[in-house]
Amino acid sequence: MNKKIIIIAIAILFLLPGADTAFAAEIDTLEELGKEIFFDENLSTPKGQSCASCHTPEAGFADPNSELPVSKGVLPQNRFGNRNSPTAAYAAYSPEFGTIQENGETLYVGGQFWDGRAKDLEEQAKGPFLNPLEMNNPNERVVIVKIANSEYAEDFERLTGVDLGDRSAENIELAYNEVARAIAAFERTDEVNQFSSKYDLYLAGEATFTEEEEWGLELFNSEQTMCSDCHPSAGEKPLFTDFTYDNSGTPKNMDNPFYDLPKKFNPDGDNFIDYGLGGVLGIESENGKMKVPTLRNIAVTAPYMHNGVFTDLRTVVDFYNTRDTPDADWDAPEVAQNVNEDELGDLELEPNEVDAIVAFLETLTDGYEPEN
Repeated sequence: MNKKIIIIAIAILFLLPGADTAFAAEIDTLEELGKEIFFDENLSTPKGQSCASCHTPEAGFADPNSELPVSKGVLPQNRFGNRNSPTAAYAAYSPEFGTIQENGETLYVGGQFWDGRAKDLEEQAKGPFLNPLEMNNPNERVVIVKIANSEYAEDFERLTGVDLGDRSAENIELAYNEVARAIAAFERTDEVNQFSSKYDLYLAGEATFTEEEEWGLELFNSEQTMCSDCHPSAGEKPLFTDFTYDNSGTPKNMDNPFYDLPKKFNPDGDNFIDYGLGGVLGIESENGKMKVPTLRNIAVTAPYMHNGVFTDLRTVVDFYNTRDTPDADWDAPEVAQNVNEDELGDLELEPNEVDAIVAFLETLTDGYEPEN
């Protein structure tokens, strides 16, 4: 075969969809391996869903489908989770689940998921693969076999020291732990935690706020709204969450398709109540409390609240503003216990003040490029 034909053959190989990528650069770090796993749609049963399906970069590492209140699983039409997928961005900064003492009160803090049931990123990463309402793998072994058949299998073995050919129960567990460790390593990178919003540039003196955005920031930090009490905005790289748990009085969302799932997955049907942290701990004083989310990328991560009941950001701010006012027309809280009535519910904000806070929140989206 002459040189011209060889060059054409190689070019065609790289242009073909799904062509072998043996010429691709070697994966050099655990973070790079974690990214491969995070975006691999072959790791669900059936194929078609990856971690990124519900945590895509274009949606601030949250679910790109803003039309559904909760995330859809890999099985077509009939499997849905019961909660709105939180962003994976900045989750790496959450401390391990535990307690702190504040003003003589014990507060739960940190962990992963809305209810804190995973102590850290590694533990969280193990959940979706085996959840029948998400990636639907029957066990850890199936996941590891899929990785053993992946294009990055050799890189996985080299970087983790795990023999993917050893299918003993002990080795499968070891390999699965390494899968989680790799995903967590990727989730700790600057690619996921960019700190590249207009607000970040504003703090660095490289961007200027509009008058409305500036006003919104002042209101956000004011004693009137107390927004920054749970979503701290101060510091060089503020995370806009204190990682504690709170019941904001969020209404039940009867449009949640989880209520229509078979009894195998939702035995309570329409009567299902999400007790959040209280359900995990079995402590009534924590019923209804959900982890305070970061507000970074909040403008691109609709819908909102743990059950996706609010479809736009202004409605959320208006809910916090008017929930407890005499003329309020909000549905009753999903969990009536432990509702926070001290820091939200009647903020006495005018409509233009609500708009200003929303304008400020829109400056928290990563990827901002200042105008020249």
